[in-house]
Amino acid sequence: MKILYFAWVRERVGKPEEELDLPAGVRTVAELMGWLAGRGEEYAHAFENPKVIRAAIDRTHVRPDAALAGAREIAFFPPMTGG
Repeated sequence: MKILYFAWVRERVGKPEEELDLPAGVRTVAELMGWLAGRGEEYAHAFENPKVIRAAIDRTHVRPDAALAGAREIAFFPPMTGG
């Protein structure tokens, strides 16, 4: 699965994207954030407050309880502000 990181999430993780094989137990966006947080210090820092991270599955904004089944791309980004 392709994982994309934007803005400060990208800065903290240290890369804009990566291809990952997810464990069978990772079925939702929230579970994915938890699994990513356990991949190392940089991921733990990026996902230390998952409530502020926004996600999109295949370019559609989703809630943390959204299922990953069938997804090709997951994007993570901080809240957006207008201006």
